[in-house]
Amino acid sequence: MTVADFSKQLKEGTKRSHTAAENTKFVKGFLRGVVNKDSYRVLITNFYFVYRAMEEEIGNLKDHPIVGPIGSDLLHRTEPLSRDLRYYYGPNWRAIIAPTEAGQQYVNRIREVAKNDPELLVAHHYTRYMGDLSGGQILKGIAEKAMVLRKGEGLHFYQFENITDARGFKESYRTILDGLPIEQSMVNAIVAEANYAFRLNMYMFDELQGNWLASFIKVLFGTVRGKLL
Repeated sequence: MTVADFSKQLKEGTKRSHTAAENTKFVKGFLRGVVNKDSYRVLITNFYFVYRAMEEEIGNLKDHPIVGPIGSDLLHRTEPLSRDLRYYYGPNWRAIIAPTEAGQQYVNRIREVAKNDPELLVAHHYTRYMGDLSGGQILKGIAEKAMVLRKGEGLHFYQFENITDARGFKESYRTILDGLPIEQSMVNAIVAEANYAFRLNMYMFDELQGNWLASFIKVLFGTVRGKLL
């Protein structure tokens, strides 16, 4: 059995969560061009661990009737993120980085559902990759300008080099979703998990907002202290 409007239910069922994520202080600041390089590299460090976990688990389930069809090497972000992390941390980046508490919570959830309820990986796949394809180029331009990066450096995460038609790819993706062999009860479970995936993203954003404020206050007090001295 298939649910022909699964993709529509997934989009409609996560609208409020999507809006909430876009309205976190960190994301709103990002969209205004307020991008702190230290916070940004923490963000992509978390993303590296999240995407690595998701791509490993989905790769292990390539023969799964529900998870397998959504897997696509064209979407993989682990390698582009590796290139970005090398740029920000240097050649020894693998020995330096670690996920934050919120980032590890996200990774743990992906590993948990892969083990116990693999169908729910569809929710995490949809939440992250479709968002990347939809707004990635806008965010790339903002980040490049705000952090004064060398052209083409530090932002490979946003580049889907093998997807020349993002709109067409998303249409194909929705067609795959609508053809998955699932029942309405599973649709409901995946929509609920997708809303939780948005919350996991928001936890990371809120954590980063705290880091950004701490950095700003440190710089502010350093400047004031310099003037007083």
